[in-house]
Amino acid sequence: MGWFDRWRRPRTPPLHVAIDEGSGPVVVLVHGIASSSVTFENLVPLLTDRHRVIAIDLLGFGESVAPESATFTIEEHVDALSDTLDALALRSPFVLVGHSMGSLIASRYAATHSKRVRKLVLVAPPVYVTPSALGDPVERAAMGLYLKAYEYLRTNKTFTMRNAAMLARLSPIKNVLEVSERNWTAFVLSLEKAIESQTTVSDIASVKVPVEVVYGTLDPFLMPGGLRIIEQMRHVTVHKVDGNDHLVRRRLARVIAVAVG
Repeated sequence: MGWFDRWRRPRTPPLHVAIDEGSGPVVVLVHGIASSSVTFENLVPLLTDRHRVIAIDLLGFGESVAPESATFTIEEHVDALSDTLDALALRSPFVLVGHSMGSLIASRYAATHSKRVRKLVLVAPPVYVTPSALGDPVERAAMGLYLKAYEYLRTNKTFTMRNAAMLARLSPIKNVLEVSERNWTAFVLSLEKAIESQTTVSDIASVKVPVEVVYGTLDPFLMPGGLRIIEQMRHVTVHKVDGNDHLVRRRLARVIAVAVG
């Protein structure tokens, strides 16, 4: 993005920097949809003894606000993240860690800001492609079902909020999931425009730095077909954590900490 384009586009409010702790090489943490920086409560203590750890709430989530005109495209999420990181005036390239939708945003940021990132760590990345891009008929059908399920969540507000609240109560990480009136627009538009409509495969392919992918074998939001595509890229290293779901539980956090370095 050129300076003229940055000047011309609408400026987003600064994102909320929820955590800025520790000292040493910088690690930036970016959470996923319908969540906040609390996603990383098991990871942060494993990093702050040797890193400066910065956790940011995404546009419209956590304590970050969003203008009424926000569209929550992947580009807008990346622009908001970029503006916030620029304001922090980080002097050296940093490790960028993204969880779930945050991994999609982190991938686009790393692809478009190559001089800012020295390593990209993608945690539980929901890498989806169009069903027709998959050769296996079972995986093609599964991909189609995932996309239809997300469309159902977007168009059935009461059902989605009720079930999100139930899952939040069951989660071992307090306040890790929120789908409410406060962030409904951010949730719906981010789901549609950043997850369902994504270019993550091409973004990761164009990243110039090492990419570490960490995910649990019991993660219900991951599609094997999409993961298989990125696993075959030469600059990508994959770490599978047996028995872990989509949350950054302690076992997954330990593997992420090793991947960060």
